[in-house]
Amino acid sequence: MNYSLKSRLSAPLFEPYARYLHADLLHSIRLGVAVVSSLIFSKVTQLPHSEWATITVFVILGLLQYQGAIYTKAKERILGTLLGIVVGLGLLWINHHVQGYLGIAWLYYVLVGLISGIIGYYSIKQLGYIGLLTGITMCMVISSHNSIGPDGIARAFNVLIGTLFAVVATLILPLKSTLMWRFLLANNLEACANMYDGVEAYISDPSLDQRFAEADIEEDEMADKELNKHHPSSAEVANIDTQHVQLDLGATTVTAIDGVTNTASTTYVNKDMVEQFKEINKRLLRVRAHIAATAKESGIDIQDLDMIQRTHRNIIGTIDLLLSAAPKLAHSPIDEENRILVDHYHRELTQAMRHIAAVLRSPSDEVFRPITRIQVSDYPSVQTLPFEWQGYFWLTQTLQGQLQSLSDLLQHTQAQWYKGSGLRYQRQEQRRIHAHGGESDLDV
Repeated sequence: MNYSLKSRLSAPLFEPYARYLHADLLHSIRLGVAVVSSLIFSKVTQLPHSEWATITVFVILGLLQYQGAIYTKAKERILGTLLGIVVGLGLLWINHHVQGYLGIAWLYYVLVGLISGIIGYYSIKQLGYIGLLTGITMCMVISSHNSIGPDGIARAFNVLIGTLFAVVATLILPLKSTLMWRFLLANNLEACANMYDGVEAYISDPSLDQRFAEADIEEDEMADKELNKHHPSSAEVANIDTQHVQLDLGATTVTAIDGVTNTASTTYVNKDMVEQFKEINKRLLRVRAHIAATAKESGIDIQDLDMIQRTHRNIIGTIDLLLSAAPKLAHSPIDEENRILVDHYHRELTQAMRHIAAVLRSPSDEVFRPITRIQVSDYPSVQTLPFEWQGYFWLTQTLQGQLQSLSDLLQHTQAQWYKGSGLRYQRQEQRRIHAHGGESDLDV
């Protein structure tokens, strides 16, 4: 086996970004190994009710991939199990001693109902899964056929063993939510940079409008039907004089402009751009799902992570608005000086997005550089431009501020999310980069 093939096969085990790409596969391997290990342990030890150890492995690892969430689930399961044992044994003691002295058979059942109600109340209020496990374990213990609850205790003990197997499997083959959070955010910034690149190309070459203005016959027919639905009168339809077709980049649609009545019909044409936005939004939602576990793994305040997510979402929204505004600039005049300013501004912000993405992906503890030193207020001639261009500059300024806010937030929390991503794997990746002659992942 040559070195490159060996590297490709071992990459999901050692390289952070490869682990992100193959997280589902690693999760499957880890779950399988943990279940088999639990079964072998049960066969060797012959513990009573040992099936609960394997069940617990599935409960903890089955739907949870990442360390932060797994550790939380394991902690809750341990606490719930121990509390359930204490409560269950306490009820058995009351049943054996107090009832024997007082001779009141129904008192025990009243206590069970009362305690179950209390557990249920606090489970809804704050205990959650801990309360649920407390009640389940309590029922295991008190359901035993004798007064000391050996079967229930054996089940609870095996739950603890299964939890231990799940945690050990996670430690041996960890998947960090923090790492996934970083790479998802980096990929979205890279995708936004690529789409923003398209804005610059579009403004620089208005003839690109013709490339997107060709709709399929089927799409034209759908547009006609939509137009007729809103204008059922044949006389009104006859008066419609469609002047031209514009590409609405932000909505990824082609809009037919009605020159007489100023109404419009819309049909999807740029399917690639639609898919790009879908992927960006999918990643945005996936980032949200990692925030709670990332906070636990890294120690970052949940409010800081929420602010990063909010800024991330705002950047995507501003990119969408910029894409929507671009076609309106095709026939709006702009002087050469401001044209150069726009081009330079575009390049600076595009490089800034790619730089932030590169730092997020890098296994080295890099520093975020300033977004851009351009200040629109230093160029008073912008105020004399047509309204469309002034609006476009305002949106670009907004994007600049959002990117700077994101960069500052990431720099402020970098020590925590870098450490929370797993130092061992990042150092291995650094050694791999140096071995291949590179000094850093930052190539922008």
